[in-house]
Amino acid sequence: MINKQLISPESIVVVGASEDIEKPGGKVLLNLLNGGFTGKLYGVNRKGKSIEGVNTVRSIDELPSIDLAIISIPAETCLEAVKGLIEKGAKAFIIFSSGFGEAGPIGKEREKELVAMINQANACLIGPNCVGVINQNYKGVFTSPIPEYHADGCELISSSGATAVFIMEAALSTGLRFSSVYSIGNAAQTGVEEVLEYLDKNYEEGKSAKVKLLYLESIKNPFKFLKHASSLIKKGCKLAAIKSGHSEAGSRAATSHTGAMASSDTVIRALFKKAGIVYCSGRAELISVGCIFQSKTLNGKNIAIVTHAGGSAVMLTDALSSRGLQVPAIHGPEADMLLTKLNPGSTVGNPIDFLATGNAEQLGLIIDFCEGLSEIDAIIVVFGSPGLFNVKQVYNVLNQKMNACSKPIYPVLPSLVNAKEEIEGFLAKGNINFPDEVVLGSALPHVYHCAPPSFELTRLARMEDATIRGIINQATDGYLSPETARELALAAGINMAKEFVCITLEDLLKAKEQMMFPLAMKVIGPIHKTEVNGVSLHINSWEKLVSEYNRMLKIPDSRGVVVQEMVEGEELFVGASREGDFGHLIVCGLGGIHVEVLKDLAFGLAPLGKEEALDMVNSLKGYPILAGYRNRKGIDIDKFVDAIVRVASLVHLAPEISELDINPFKAGPDYLKAVDVRIRITKK
Repeated sequence: MINKQLISPESIVVVGASEDIEKPGGKVLLNLLNGGFTGKLYGVNRKGKSIEGVNTVRSIDELPSIDLAIISIPAETCLEAVKGLIEKGAKAFIIFSSGFGEAGPIGKEREKELVAMINQANACLIGPNCVGVINQNYKGVFTSPIPEYHADGCELISSSGATAVFIMEAALSTGLRFSSVYSIGNAAQTGVEEVLEYLDKNYEEGKSAKVKLLYLESIKNPFKFLKHASSLIKKGCKLAAIKSGHSEAGSRAATSHTGAMASSDTVIRALFKKAGIVYCSGRAELISVGCIFQSKTLNGKNIAIVTHAGGSAVMLTDALSSRGLQVPAIHGPEADMLLTKLNPGSTVGNPIDFLATGNAEQLGLIIDFCEGLSEIDAIIVVFGSPGLFNVKQVYNVLNQKMNACSKPIYPVLPSLVNAKEEIEGFLAKGNINFPDEVVLGSALPHVYHCAPPSFELTRLARMEDATIRGIINQATDGYLSPETARELALAAGINMAKEFVCITLEDLLKAKEQMMFPLAMKVIGPIHKTEVNGVSLHINSWEKLVSEYNRMLKIPDSRGVVVQEMVEGEELFVGASREGDFGHLIVCGLGGIHVEVLKDLAFGLAPLGKEEALDMVNSLKGYPILAGYRNRKGIDIDKFVDAIVRVASLVHLAPEISELDINPFKAGPDYLKAVDVRIRITKK
């Protein structure tokens, strides 16, 4: 629970205060003093050493009433200190100390006691094991650098204190501005969800920062995270995040295709997509996205590249075009006229290369030319120092055009040594710089393609709710029988191929009398039927039907067979896997063995709306097959989308479904039928 005492305290005490600025208790005091904290500042130092500018006492008992306590003492003494501080009225705590939940069973128990004590006092805890908080009112960290406060800067929330420092260090050299920083450490009480909740509930248009950058190691409450992240974005904020720790090597207990293929990273990507958060793979990309957020909005995918460095332009073009943005060719009389004003050897076809001898006047002409082109949506200017002349005038022109043009201009100024002073002057005017063109080329498409939040916009598909709940309530843990799984799928409105369960030869005869050859047969019992040769297709005679029936009964764990109409068409796959507090991960792609071989899959979090499901289908590499190619007709995309929505609605209505696979669907130009469905129930 973030409160007023944490955000704007009238009094702060540092427990473990020191005059040694190489210790956390000394450095935080220095940062508080230099950071302009205007309230009352106290230090607790058992040796009683006086510290200039600080009211120093030997023990907590000697303190007056306190708002915020910053604690930098050994973990084993923290609980006693917190108890005494609560008695002094403290309602907010920042604990630097390590030795809590990250330090084994004893530390975890200590952290549990700490949180219980602070919760009972209705107070707020940041940490433990963090570097602190920076905002407009105080600089409560023991690290550096301390970024200058900008009301329109970004807010950084980081699970890792060191990573927060690394991000700030690198970001300051790009001109990225900051308003506040939250290092949440172990997030024992206050995690990223609570910080986002506070920022959401206290958001003021025109006053609150719009850019939020996140480095996350855990998301303890996905629903709260999703709710407040998407709410902030709907209010006009922009969020980007790194989620680390997704490469776990542990084995999964899942036995379905979906469950086996789901990973922490796919779940996080699906969560971010639903919230409207830009997913980033590392610090450089996160910073680059933050700089894009603080630039003018990109409203189209056509980019003009202006450069005097051909190699950089080629790499940038590759990065942009491989991720869905375009670097369109530029030609025509106006382009020819521009070329006459550039040095011999220049090119204007896009990239526009005006050579190492290009000057400020020529850059201005090129930018004005691109600004006037309807087919260009943004301009990237790559200009370092070739060592031939001072580039200050070039950067001055760039600054003027960035302010004057309606289109976003992204400056790539890579000469951090040759043009160090010129770049610093450029940044001092409030600009940003992308020192690496390939990182920009990766980040810009991520921002452009990031869809708005879909959270709370989804309506469940119309289904037989009472039938579904009745089946689920009567089910026990484990895989449903083929008959029950089929009944559940039909209740969800999923079109199933006609089939009969056959345990005896008499059952087989009844199936044959009610269906036309050719037929298909599948063994009942084994989970992965193809691996035990438990699927037979294109059966055209009674003799073959009996022969295959007898063969499949001999397969280990066989309990009978399913005889099914033979459905032709493209094979598709839809699945669902329950992923803890994140809910159900929905997966779609090409079906049959292609699920495991090609792994051309798209993911989303249930429930899903039609637009979300359609976006999943469109993102598949195999989409051209589904849409139709050459003289081959495609499938009914709308029916595939509807099936995905229905699966997502089913598992949302019946969360006891832990795994669901429909593999394959068979689809054609005007039909889509589920051939095989497996559903696993886990109620515990």
